[in-house]
Amino acid sequence: QVQLEESGGGLVQAGGSLRLSCVASGRTFSYVMGWFRQAPGKERDLIATITYGGSTTYYADSVKGRFTISKDNAKNTVFLQMNSLKPEDTAVYYCAADRVRVVAGTEYYRYWGQGTQVTVSS
Repeated sequence: QVQLEESGGGLVQAGGSLRLSCVASGRTFSYVMGWFRQAPGKERDLIATITYGGSTTYYADSVKGRFTISKDNAKNTVFLQMNSLKPEDTAVYYCAADRVRVVAGTEYYRYWGQGTQVTVSS
């Protein structure tokens, strides 16, 4: 079993930055770690993933160039650095993990965190 716990969300003004963290407990060797987000009334969307070794990453077009995913395997933690935040980035951000492809939808992930709220004011 894998448990995930996100932190780092909050309220920030447009143009600001936040860094989300996701700590995993349990064995995550060879797992892809992903960040998803879900705005009110919308589907949960994939925004970034990183392979276990960190050699491969994926970003949705909506966050490319502004967000950076990284990880520290020694601490079993994955990060999402979010810069140049926009009001449309407002959502609950979820961490997920599983043995999946780099680009995979929500249905392929078994393990999820509880989510952390990010609110960007204009």
